[in-house]
Amino acid sequence: MSDKLPAEKTRYSDEELEEFRLIVEDRIRQAREQLAFLENQLVELAESEEGKTRNLDDVVGSSELDRLVTLVSRQKKLIAHLENALLRIENKVYGICRETGKLISKERLKAVPHATLSIVAKQKKRR
Repeated sequence: MSDKLPAEKTRYSDEELEEFRLIVEDRIRQAREQLAFLENQLVELAESEEGKTRNLDDVVGSSELDRLVTLVSRQKKLIAHLENALLRIENKVYGICRETGKLISKERLKAVPHATLSIVAKQKKRR
């Protein structure tokens, strides 16, 4: 009988990476659809009568404009993070915590597919 413990897994299998790739690609598709919707709202706001007849500083809806611009920016960042996750999948380093070097849990990656920190590392960083 061997006293050796099984070696700790250092990366996800190709099959697991493929599963994650599908999740990430679906999230990118959703994020791009949301981005297109938000950008369309920006165009509509700019083309509205209020946007045409008033200076942007005077527009009653300038807070709405600010909100939309912020949401567009966030959506673009999310897409970039997701695209980076695809690169990590291709390079077979996806799901490895950049702080601990250990695997990030599957549950976390399914919830936040662009995560680069495990829950433990994220909590330490917050402190």
